[in-house]
Amino acid sequence: MTKIETYIVDSFTDKPFKGNPAGVCLLSQKMTDEQMLAIAKELGLSETAFIKLIDQPNKYSIRYFSPVMEIPLCGHATLASSKVLFEINPEINDIHFKNIQGLDLMVKKFQEKIEMEFPVYDTMPQNAPDELLKALGIERIVNSEFNKETNILLIEIESCLLLNNLTPNFEKLKASHDSINGVLVTAISDKNNFDFESRYFWPWSGTNEDPVTGGTHTFLAKYWSERLNKKRMKSFQCSERTGFMEVELINDSKLTIKSEAQIILKGELRI
Repeated sequence: MTKIETYIVDSFTDKPFKGNPAGVCLLSQKMTDEQMLAIAKELGLSETAFIKLIDQPNKYSIRYFSPVMEIPLCGHATLASSKVLFEINPEINDIHFKNIQGLDLMVKKFQEKIEMEFPVYDTMPQNAPDELLKALGIERIVNSEFNKETNILLIEIESCLLLNNLTPNFEKLKASHDSINGVLVTAISDKNNFDFESRYFWPWSGTNEDPVTGGTHTFLAKYWSERLNKKRMKSFQCSERTGFMEVELINDSKLTIKSEAQIILKGELRI
């Protein structure tokens, strides 16, 4: 029998039961892709991270699985994994994760906040299919673009009130496109303490809606930076659970994402 130390962590929030819950499994030995996918299905969260020590004291491999498939990069599961490791090892202040793409994801601790370094991705103009917009309940858009690294379609609409009120038909949404991982809908924020808001729908590769999505900010941060002429911004994801983060473009290839996370469960998985 294999015993795996396992956590559930709410990411991008300062309160339990808000933000985006992720599973975190601490591995002491290699596991097959099939085993990791089976565990992700069993936990039933949008992502579960599997982390394994590569080199003392703070270098780890990290892989992410939704209940459907492996995800190359996931912000909230990286944040969740960092929260767990910083709690287990209070003497360390930084962590290096290496994902399946070979990216070196550096994470730093700032008291209760955790700052992650992520790559910056571009978007290119791409039409949003009419059937997809109908399934989302969107009648009019400001812009639509595509990010190839994450295979996500970005749609900007005119207000966050419309964004909050979206009630997609997920069956029709999934049928409206056959070659994307998800669709990110965004709008400029009307809140004094935030710059932009978003919601992320991904019935093609995960759950219907992701509560808070760090990975989309790899391209969303640059998108809004160019529109708002700002390098440092505050983002709010207006899902049912809600969540927040601070993003800053460091240069053309690197950005930081800073937020908080709450460990709500620690246990032992037996397989």
